[in-house]
Amino acid sequence: MRAIGIILAGGNNHKMKELSQKRAVCAMPIAGSYRSIDFTLSNMSNSHIQKVAVLTQYNARSLNEHLNSSKWWDFGRKQGGLEVRTPVVTADNSNWYRGTADAIYQNINFLKNSHEPYVVIASGDCVYKLDFGKLLEYHIEKQADITVVCTELPEDVPCERFGTVRMNENYKIEEFEEKPLQAKGHTISCGIYVIRRRLLIEMIEKCAQEDRYDFVRDILVRYKDIKKIVGYKIKDYWRNISTVQDYFETNMDFLKPEVRDYFFKQYPDIYSKVDDLPPAKYNVGSNVRNSLISSGCIVNGTVENSIVFKKSYIGNNTVIKNSIILNDVYIGDNVYIENCIVESHDTIRANTRYVGEDGIRIVVERNDRYIL
Repeated sequence: MRAIGIILAGGNNHKMKELSQKRAVCAMPIAGSYRSIDFTLSNMSNSHIQKVAVLTQYNARSLNEHLNSSKWWDFGRKQGGLEVRTPVVTADNSNWYRGTADAIYQNINFLKNSHEPYVVIASGDCVYKLDFGKLLEYHIEKQADITVVCTELPEDVPCERFGTVRMNENYKIEEFEEKPLQAKGHTISCGIYVIRRRLLIEMIEKCAQEDRYDFVRDILVRYKDIKKIVGYKIKDYWRNISTVQDYFETNMDFLKPEVRDYFFKQYPDIYSKVDDLPPAKYNVGSNVRNSLISSGCIVNGTVENSIVFKKSYIGNNTVIKNSIILNDVYIGDNVYIENCIVESHDTIRANTRYVGEDGIRIVVERNDRYIL
């Protein structure tokens, strides 16, 4: 494909509360065995983009460990491949990434050293499938300077935390508001863009000269009347996991057969780093209904409408309902958990109760691993 990829994966998100205190949002576990960034990486690999840079910054250790081998997404190649780029101190610059445009500017040599004529820029914290090849064909057909992937949210979903767009009948974007106080419509930007490489270099360098740092505000919004910026609407599944509620609902969507079929049984596939773990073990007395149980788990109790990630242990007479249990959690006997997200590496003591009364409760317990 005649494009390189840039994945923006460095931002800090306080809306994820305790969940983002030790990991980047792009490293959040999804659907039992995946990470959020796997979906964007898989889309680029399936679209035959052979050179991708992941720009990381905040709490990047977990994300870097996940990306330490590019072979899982078929980026293990002599030319191109996967690059993970963090901020570095140089003779000319000692700043962290101050925004999305600044992150690209600090890695502008990635653009200048490439030969492909186009760049696909995408966020790493969204769950979706997209053929970037068709997106590029659309971009060329429309003779656009920048193409923005958009989707339509349901009427009952608030749009104020997204960038809202308004297009004319030719799909040219006439209005672009980033996180408006009051949204005028329900068409939002998905944070995925296609742009010519040389034009991107020119715009990013101009932003840097003017001390502007944000790609949306300082490029898309400023240039919407000067450059031809068009929208590309997608109608398939797309979710952003920027809040705890969104993260919970996105995972729960994978309990629906049609969502699992769309992502895991229909071509193209979604890839992820594979751990060498035994299959899940269900001991006598266990009872599992409408749940995803990952490899390496041992289940002795009852699990309903929940997702249990890798290497978790669930004790005898324990009941888990409508909850997410992250990686490597030990849950003792006679525990009741409902409407909760249990943080990874937690130890939940026996005979305890955790219920999310007003929304989803995040459980963080750092107890020693013993049973009382």
